[in-house]
This record gives sequence, structure tokens and C-alpha cells, in this order.
Amino acid sequence: MSIYLLLKTLHILSSTVLFGLGAGSAYYALRAWRSGKLEVIAVTFRHLVFADWAFTATTAVFQPLSGLALVHIAGWPLQQSWLMWSIGLYCLAGACWLPVVWLQIRVHKMAEHALRDGTPMPIKAATYMRWWFALGWPAFLAFMAIFYLMVAKPA
Repeated sequence: MSIYLLLKTLHILSSTVLFGLGAGSAYYALRAWRSGKLEVIAVTFRHLVFADWAFTATTAVFQPLSGLALVHIAGWPLQQSWLMWSIGLYCLAGACWLPVVWLQIRVHKMAEHALRDGTPMPIKAATYMRWWFALGWPAFLAFMAIFYLMVAKPA
């Protein structure tokens, strides 16, 4: 197998992990939140925060590095519109993801404190979850567009 095909395979696999983990995490976090059960919220968000650091962050770093390496090996100019759009959309998704990580950490800590103290979730947690939900959509749509651009490579 050539270095290009190996790198392309790893790039595709890591994009699958990045997108799949993001979609799965969003589903489980939303289900936990909507349950209203502190135990469920605390445990789910603890695992979510760990998964973001262990898997999402590593694939988020690998994606642009492997993508740029593929561009270099293939000899594509970075000025191609599909590449420029892909990079821009990836930056948009990242700009949405960073505050989402902070929000997830805060909601997790609030849930653990409320559980430990026997108090309800602070009202601020609902505001954080609304922001979390709102920021997830542009990132999700950006990744959908990036997948299209990577496959179609339109002129």
C-alpha cells in the first residue's frame, strides 16, 4: 500500500471517528439532559468529557495534518475552492466545538455538585445546554458539507 493510500485510509477513519463520536455524544448528552436525572446527567457528561479529550481532540488534530499531507502528496494546490471551503468549514466547526467542550465540562461539574449536595441543577445549566445545542448545529452542518466536498471535489 502506498503512503498516500495509507494516509487516505487513516484520514477517512479518523473523520468517521470525529463525526460519529460527535453525533453519538450529542445524542447521549441530549438524552441524559432531557431525563432530568442528576445521576444520569453526571455520569453521561463525565464520559462525554473524557471521550472529547481522548478521541475527539486527537482526531481533530489528526484531520488537518493528514488532510494537508494528502494535499501535498497529491499535488493539489490549496487554492482550489473545495479545499478552501473545507478548511474554512473545519475552522467553523472547531470554533463551535471549543465552547461546547467548556459547556460540557461546566454542566458535568454542576451535575456532580448538585448530586453531591442534594440540590437541583442550577438554572444556569439550562442556559449552557441551550448554547451547547445551538453551537452543535453549525458544526454538524459544516461536517456534512466537508464530507460532500471531500467526495465530490467540485470545481
